[in-house]
Amino acid sequence: MKLIRNATIVNEGQSKIGSVYINDNGIIERIVWGTTNDTAEETIDADGMLLIPGVIDDQVHFREPGLTHKADIESESHAAVAGGVTSYMEMPNTKPTTTTVEALDWKYSRAAEVSTANYSFWIGATNDNIDTIKSIDYSKVCGIKLFMGSSTGNMLVDNEETLNRLFAEAPCLIATHCEDEATIKANMAAYKEKYGEDVPMKCHAEIRSAEACYKSSAKAAELARKNNAHLHILHLSSAQEIDLLDDGPLSERHVTGEVCAHHLWFSDEDYDKLGSRIKWNPSIKSKSDRDALRAAVKSGRIAVVATDHAPHTKEEKAQSYFNCPSGGPFVQFSLPTMLTLANQGNWNIETVVDQMCHRPAELFKVSKRGYIRPGYYADLVLVKKEPMLINVDIIQSKCKWSPLEGTTLDYTVKQTFVNGQSVYSDGKVNTSIRGMRLEFDR
Repeated sequence: MKLIRNATIVNEGQSKIGSVYINDNGIIERIVWGTTNDTAEETIDADGMLLIPGVIDDQVHFREPGLTHKADIESESHAAVAGGVTSYMEMPNTKPTTTTVEALDWKYSRAAEVSTANYSFWIGATNDNIDTIKSIDYSKVCGIKLFMGSSTGNMLVDNEETLNRLFAEAPCLIATHCEDEATIKANMAAYKEKYGEDVPMKCHAEIRSAEACYKSSAKAAELARKNNAHLHILHLSSAQEIDLLDDGPLSERHVTGEVCAHHLWFSDEDYDKLGSRIKWNPSIKSKSDRDALRAAVKSGRIAVVATDHAPHTKEEKAQSYFNCPSGGPFVQFSLPTMLTLANQGNWNIETVVDQMCHRPAELFKVSKRGYIRPGYYADLVLVKKEPMLINVDIIQSKCKWSPLEGTTLDYTVKQTFVNGQSVYSDGKVNTSIRGMRLEFDR
């Protein structure tokens, strides 16, 4: 038996002192409220720390197979647990793309060998693989990823018949990358004519504009509502897109949305200082867009907060605008970032736990995770209100950089448990631990 005692447990809208008992199978045995002097075979004193459920990140790019010079499942799972992320859902735009059963099975086999966190993998949609998508067992696969705007991996689905059939026949949640390709191409041509090859990085917000995002997201929402499908719009980046989302109980929404931590932290005012380091698709946009997204997180209109963790090498990111890839690492620092934003008054700590732990579990119907409850897996994180300076020495991602370098956040992840096992403690990852394949109650 393992005991984490006298922590401030943040769970299901409450913050209370209590202790959690974990059995030898990695399952939460019981929760006792108030302080205790009880001991167990292994006792962790957590006085002065927050104990929260492990974060479930529904959107990461770990780059394996085919792009492992940037990152891989092993290295990025280390970054995940160092940041309190105990479960992740990894995207299909690798090489080869995860658009076949064989490619999907390969990733699961690889994760079983090397991942320190729990894992699931998206099946990617193409213009011609709907039969494959319909054959998948979605009690063991998180969902279907649809690119309605091209990004890394060129998996754009632009055939109208395919899109209509996909939304009509999909047996599971469809998650979309929404940017209108025609709008972006027109903007690119205009900026290239103006600047040549030396387009300033700050123009990214205008090239991959709010208009491009809204046009594509609106089309996806229309298709979902017409076909009674569940659409999950990933990495919302503009104020206007929020109006496309359903409100009310999460289980009753047909159109839900995710926002990523970098769209909540940065704005277009940061391009002059950070340049390509904050070049993401969709782009980081105006301060007013950021503030609207923050308000939607606080109100609950946004379904979940994730990362779109997408590492590239420093050398790749140092290239000119048209040659520099979009994306960056964030999985290690998303939880401390969100807690810091809470400390700044944007929302409370209970909202962070709801958006990053409870709601992903509910939205995806993740089995026995996302909450601190008896009978659930002990995916748990101890966090302390303690300043953390982000520098290269603490970065676990293979790329060894972060857009947050030089930033001091208000909270530090002290210890992470995956299925009851301590996988990260005081700066060190226990590389011998292996996570489990996520299962879904569908």
